[in-house]
Amino acid sequence: MEENIKKIKEDLMSDIESVKVLQDLVELKAKYIGKTGRITELTKNMKDLSVEERKSVGMISNTLKQEATSLIENKEKEIENAILNEKLSGEIIDITLPATSIPVGSPNILEKVIEEVEEVFMSMGYDVVDGPEVEEDKYNFELLNIPKGHAARDAQDTFYIEGDEILLRSQTSPVQVRTMLKYQGSEPIRMICPGKTYRRDDDDATHSHQFMQIEGLLVDKDISLCDLKGTFDTIAKKLFGADCVTRFRPSYYQFTEPSVETDISCFACHGKGCSLCKNTGWITISGAGMVHPNVLRNCGYDPEVWSGFAFGFGAERCAMLKYGINDIRTFYNTDLREVSSFDRRDGDNQ
Repeated sequence: MEENIKKIKEDLMSDIESVKVLQDLVELKAKYIGKTGRITELTKNMKDLSVEERKSVGMISNTLKQEATSLIENKEKEIENAILNEKLSGEIIDITLPATSIPVGSPNILEKVIEEVEEVFMSMGYDVVDGPEVEEDKYNFELLNIPKGHAARDAQDTFYIEGDEILLRSQTSPVQVRTMLKYQGSEPIRMICPGKTYRRDDDDATHSHQFMQIEGLLVDKDISLCDLKGTFDTIAKKLFGADCVTRFRPSYYQFTEPSVETDISCFACHGKGCSLCKNTGWITISGAGMVHPNVLRNCGYDPEVWSGFAFGFGAERCAMLKYGINDIRTFYNTDLREVSSFDRRDGDNQ
């Protein structure tokens, strides 16, 4: 037994020294400690031995097996390290080279503008309300003081789906109408309603048949144009900078009386006059006014008790001014510039 164990040890050391690749090491492992390995065979005839002999042989074979396992594992690590070092020496990397440029996206510009407006109005207690894009004529026009055949409809020529009753909304004002009808003069309203609108502008290359509109409505008691002016000042300064100056100009809308055009001082020339503001020093942003008494009455609010203001502007126009985009088609023509980071002017407007 002793001679046999000595021989196994000598052969094992010799074989390990000659191993150069992992595959040979796998075969060596099977040769010595596998199911039919030389060390395993030491216990093959254990049943023929006495109790004392079994104990002795068992201890010797287990010790030998542990030694063999340790030697094989060490050799395996040695070979793996050699392979790794050889690979590293052949793959030199210059860590001073510039990194590979990874394109970084950004939020959709229109969604970014809308969310910014929503945050401002929610901080002032307004609700953000949504409504259907496929609308009934009475909500889109009639209840807004624009009866059938009225000339004011020409400016909002939209897409009709079923006769002259079902259409794609030309404004988000129907959401305001539905909200007022919901409360029927029972409580004040503070809301904005951003969303898609549709108009037939196929003869005008500067417009789009679809655009995002942001409209707002406030109905309460003792509301005046002063409240509208203060609200407009707040949103204009948030979007275009703290030094932005605002003004009202008389206008006409069928659903407001009086009606105004809302302008801001040109942020490019600061009122001196340039190509952006057409040398006027002012840029028109939206239309607004005091809610017409007929609209209040149509929606269940007594104009002798309640008053309010409404406004509306295009998200695309704000985005074009804010981020220097000169073509509205950029938003809808899968131009990759539209998904790049548009933070050029944000730093100046905080």
